[in-house]
Amino acid sequence: MSSLSELINLDLAETTTEKIIAEYIWIGGSGLDIRSKARTLPRPVSDPSKLPKWNYDGSSTNQAPGKDSEVILYPQAIFRDPFRRGNNILVICDAYTPAGVPIPTNKRHNAAKIFNHPEVVAEEPWYGIEQEYTLLQKDTNWPLGWPIGGYPGPQGPYYCGIGADKSYGRDIVDAHYKACIYAGINISGINAEVMPGQWEFQVGPSIGISAGDELWAARYILERITEIAGVIVSFDPKPIPGDWNGAGAHANYSTKSMRKDGGYEIIKKAIKKLELKHKEHIAAYGEGNERRLTGKHETADINNFVWGVANRGASVRVGRDTEKEGKGYFEDRRPASNMDPYVVTSLIAETTILWKP
Repeated sequence: MSSLSELINLDLAETTTEKIIAEYIWIGGSGLDIRSKARTLPRPVSDPSKLPKWNYDGSSTNQAPGKDSEVILYPQAIFRDPFRRGNNILVICDAYTPAGVPIPTNKRHNAAKIFNHPEVVAEEPWYGIEQEYTLLQKDTNWPLGWPIGGYPGPQGPYYCGIGADKSYGRDIVDAHYKACIYAGINISGINAEVMPGQWEFQVGPSIGISAGDELWAARYILERITEIAGVIVSFDPKPIPGDWNGAGAHANYSTKSMRKDGGYEIIKKAIKKLELKHKEHIAAYGEGNERRLTGKHETADINNFVWGVANRGASVRVGRDTEKEGKGYFEDRRPASNMDPYVVTSLIAETTILWKP
């Protein structure tokens, strides 16, 4: 008699069938909840345009009324499935009405239009997103490793810390890291963060719309791994009030012009544009960000725009190497951990490349 574990880990590649399992993934009605369901395909597929569209009950995800509940999934990006492995795939989708109109929570559609603009294409925008998150105990919604109803020692030893009294959840973090590499996501690193139980992974450098596709796929994989581990992952920008760091999703950004000699002047002009549109960006950078952007804990006050070299208390930080070499990238530190990467990346490109003040 096979065990449940053995059946879950069956490798379809060992059979004579060409059939594969495709897990279709989309964003639900809250704009942050990730939904998915699986279907069987007759053979392996590597091009999303060759995948069939599918539908789901939008009334059960707060994306459509019950009397007209059908929402259509358009496959947009394919990743290898680290859970089923073999030729099985994860499919990032966006959602449309049966008439082909993007539904309100489909932020990818507008982002793709911006990234397909000739001026944006010519600049080849690169993104590196630093996704912070907090691991919570399932039954208490309290950070992993914290005493129930109590607090650990003050911040200081936990950032990039090691040891059972400083690092909580490393097995989950490493499993996620390897699973993302297996999937083909351009994950570039991980580290423990300042608050105990808080971690970060980085995706990029990724070009244009792929940054959003890869970050959503990485979030999906993280949610699945924490499901297996019996732990909750929180993207709340300030999960614990008080003298504890919040969680952000810093966006590192450059264009072709910024990466060339003399690019530092282009960077400074782009930062000036971001300053002029500060309120618009803050409104699009995640819910609850006012609890995080207080001017403390390595943030700038939400009402002020400040930039500086090597300043982690700024809205936008420029690295020492960029200043020294006269070219490179900058870091927008304002986005919250629960931001939509399609919205943030496309808005940065729109403001810095397309907007003519």
